[in-house]
Amino acid sequence: MSAAAAPSTKKKNPWTPMAAGCIAGGIEATAVWPMEFIKTQLQLQSKTKGTALPYNGMLSGLSYYVRTTGFISLYRGLAPTLIGSIPKAGIRFGLNAIIKDSLRDSEGKLTPGKNFLAGLGAGVAEAVIIVAPVETVKTKCIELNMPFLGGFRHILATEGVNGVYQGAAATALKQGSNQGLRFMWFNEYKRIITNDGENKLTPLMGLFGGMSAGCFSTIGNNPFDVVKTRMQGTKASQYTSTLDCFKKIIANEGVGALYAGVLPRLGRVVPGQGIIFMSFETIVQNLETFPIFQ
Repeated sequence: MSAAAAPSTKKKNPWTPMAAGCIAGGIEATAVWPMEFIKTQLQLQSKTKGTALPYNGMLSGLSYYVRTTGFISLYRGLAPTLIGSIPKAGIRFGLNAIIKDSLRDSEGKLTPGKNFLAGLGAGVAEAVIIVAPVETVKTKCIELNMPFLGGFRHILATEGVNGVYQGAAATALKQGSNQGLRFMWFNEYKRIITNDGENKLTPLMGLFGGMSAGCFSTIGNNPFDVVKTRMQGTKASQYTSTLDCFKKIIANEGVGALYAGVLPRLGRVVPGQGIIFMSFETIVQNLETFPIFQ
């Protein structure tokens, strides 16, 4: 590898990945929201004995809601998610870049473990600042079939401000592990595909890398996502803690329940991460042509 292609030890402008992340986050959230809607509904439906689900998968779920509540209902909860997705993705990509820069060795290189830690830190930060309150409102809006403002007022009236941060610990656990696995996979993929930066990452390469990272992270941390969703639902009072939620799901519904919604989640996350990583890499390359982002 030539000296020019060696990893740079110069720290990059953190505003560049932050701005690119904001734009990419909005694009990704809008593109795949119906899959997130069905995934959340499947996870909220407890599979205890005697309880019959009106649908059992992504396609049947989409069909059910279009027939019973209309196509627009598939976008219930999108407003708070869009409001949160833009700054959330900005924090995620921006903070990930800052942490990575602080973890690089003297040659500017990062190990898979360090990439995981950078993603973990960024994931926990976005969970505490943005994801926990937005996801709680989104989950309850979907479960109650209410619009964002109506659902938000309902939460404040019935549970107070604390209700907005319900399940924050489970959210941080889910989001931290999610981003840690995702960034670790994508950065290793990018390193291999570009031959340590010698070759440019094309949009198609970015799309495939993001999709594979989304698949890897989803399979790796779906149990945390199920627990997070249950802890943010309207029936969360039956659980005393995140650990208690884990135990009760396994005891009452079996280990398989921790993978409830994994297929529709894959259907939403895999293309979503392909879109966001492809968009992010392309937007960064374009932003870096402007002096302010260099």
